[in-house]
Amino acid sequence: MTDIAVKVVPGAATDEIVGWRDGALKVRVTAPPQDGRANRAVEALLAEALSLKKNAVTVAGGLRSARKRVAIVGLTQDEIVRRLAVDPPRNSA
Repeated sequence: MTDIAVKVVPGAATDEIVGWRDGALKVRVTAPPQDGRANRAVEALLAEALSLKKNAVTVAGGLRSARKRVAIVGLTQDEIVRRLAVDPPRNSA
């Protein structure tokens, strides 16, 4: 299992993966942040983008925060970056 940091923008116009920003994957989802809907949308978006089953992607931390920890089963960090075809994570200095 691999954990990645994800910055979520709920209530966006479209569901999309923006890319890596400040060491976290930034995603936008149309779902509102109420009742865990944005969390479920993030899980579905990442599972689809990574070609994984929905239950392989879980918001494991930050359930009520914009910054979340997402657990991904079956892929390494390098495989995640490659499958998302986005720039690799980098920390701001």
